[in-house]
Amino acid sequence: MERGFDDLVAEAANVSVAGWDFSWLDGRATEARPSWGYQRLMGERLADASAALDIQTGGGEVLAGAPKLPPVMVATESWPPNVTKATRLLHPLGAVVVADPDEPPLPFADDAFDLVTSRHPATIWWAEIARVLRPGGTYFAQHVAHESVFELVEYFLGPQPEARRGRHPDDERAAAEAAGLEITDLRFERLRMEFRDIGAVVYFLRKVIWMVPGFTVEQYRDRLRELHEKIRAEGPFVAHSTRSLFEARKPE
Repeated sequence: MERGFDDLVAEAANVSVAGWDFSWLDGRATEARPSWGYQRLMGERLADASAALDIQTGGGEVLAGAPKLPPVMVATESWPPNVTKATRLLHPLGAVVVADPDEPPLPFADDAFDLVTSRHPATIWWAEIARVLRPGGTYFAQHVAHESVFELVEYFLGPQPEARRGRHPDDERAAAEAAGLEITDLRFERLRMEFRDIGAVVYFLRKVIWMVPGFTVEQYRDRLRELHEKIRAEGPFVAHSTRSLFEARKPE
């Protein structure tokens, strides 16, 4: 029996969205992955590092998947539920989790790390990244790029022409270089996503809170119901995520 709108929305509105694990969406939504394999590449760099910092670690899931952590491993996170989750996950692996508001300055000394990593940082403070890197050190990260999932964003918010330029890789390259970093690798990919029921949409917007700022089921119930009917009639709602891979070096 096909589940109704109220049932799907109520379930998605009440499930926990702590951490950065999207397994709740299995069978309900899909997203193609970038061809480069960020976690594998990050793991290779961590294995060669002596002191590393993972910025905005979320629940620590990505970092915990690395085969080997360096002798000094620190992660920062701002959201209290994620700080708790990351601490439980990463402390047994020898990593220290620091609660940090994701605003300058980073709570570390100059030249403290030979590797700084981040997967999908919400904010990128290039001058601070450059400051805490040792000369010759590397910033390695996967960013959410411009116009990511904008089909869904604009379904709820209407046209967002000014926001479409935000996080453009060319702009981020310029900002990194202005902070004194040298870009050694920069790649970009646009990836297909499918939302197969309205519960998946609600869960995604509750978890990725910057997509539709202040999203609540109550505020958007009518629009959600329209989208539910559209999915029932036409099949999955298709959107596209965008990702960029950054590798930057602090000159000797």
